[in-house]
Amino acid sequence: MKILITGTEGYVGSRLAPLLIAAGHDVVGLDTGFYREGTLYVDPKRMPVVPMTRLRDLRRAEAGDFQGIDAVVHLAELSNDPLGENKPEVTYKINHEGSVHLAKLARAAGVRRFVYASSCSVYGLGSGDFLSEESPVNPQTAYAVCKTLVERDVRPMGSKDFCVTFLRNATAFGPSPRMRFDIVINDLCALAWTKKRIAMTSDGSPWRPVVHVEDMCSAIRCSLEAPTEAVNTQIYNVGRNSENYRIREIAQQVAEVFVGCEVSSGPAAADNRSYRVSFDKIAKQLPGFVCRWSAREGIQELHDLFHRIDFTKEMYEFRAFTRLKELKYLSRTGQIDEDFFWR
Repeated sequence: MKILITGTEGYVGSRLAPLLIAAGHDVVGLDTGFYREGTLYVDPKRMPVVPMTRLRDLRRAEAGDFQGIDAVVHLAELSNDPLGENKPEVTYKINHEGSVHLAKLARAAGVRRFVYASSCSVYGLGSGDFLSEESPVNPQTAYAVCKTLVERDVRPMGSKDFCVTFLRNATAFGPSPRMRFDIVINDLCALAWTKKRIAMTSDGSPWRPVVHVEDMCSAIRCSLEAPTEAVNTQIYNVGRNSENYRIREIAQQVAEVFVGCEVSSGPAAADNRSYRVSFDKIAKQLPGFVCRWSAREGIQELHDLFHRIDFTKEMYEFRAFTRLKELKYLSRTGQIDEDFFWR
């Protein structure tokens, strides 16, 4: 297939594009280019890079961007809760309205598949039970609300000619050239390496499901390659049942791998986001998909990477590896306007 990936310059996109190319697909990209300054490492095994990426805001995507495209993988949004809460009104314009606009353009251009990267954050505040795709959503932030709105508005577009699939990813972890240190496992590992101390500001009791970025990419590939009737209008939680943890359990695993790291906790936090998720559906129903990575394996992988690249405190704190830092920098220096368009 000829596949358009939005967000090829991002954390997931920079891992996904080489994987799809290696699988024999023709890949082009569309990305606004906010995070191009941040490259943590180069991995020759995952070359070649995407042959062509259009630098364009998804809100300004045009019909011509989709000519000759067989499938779209939509990753490019303002990612994570702090970034979404920074300017909620802009978040809605990009993440909700922009994503629906993209799906409509793709359908009108004759694109046959549309895979949307949603999030388990839509569950927001769980009861303690394992939540399935049939469980009510309870989003707590603008970012999570937008995910539910895109699912609501794009799912009815599904037809025999336009296959739409929604992947509710658990919290990502693992290395990427366009690294992120604003997600829990990556951040805790970076703290353990650079400061030898993880000082949690809460008691670490909230539950989070986690998934390795490579398993996220595998779920996308399987969704693209599966028979249409198997995945059309389907929602899948992406992860593995064993990979639901309390934050303090993740911190303890990090300390066990990063020998010499101390862990301390704080009081119960006001943040009430806590949810455990069932991944039975994807394990049984998405053809070809197997979730391979555990948190412990990913923590060891990050430890080994940090050792190999001489990871430093300055690298950890570089603004492009934390999405909110980079957007605030671009705004403060007048490179983007109040609506996050390039000036």
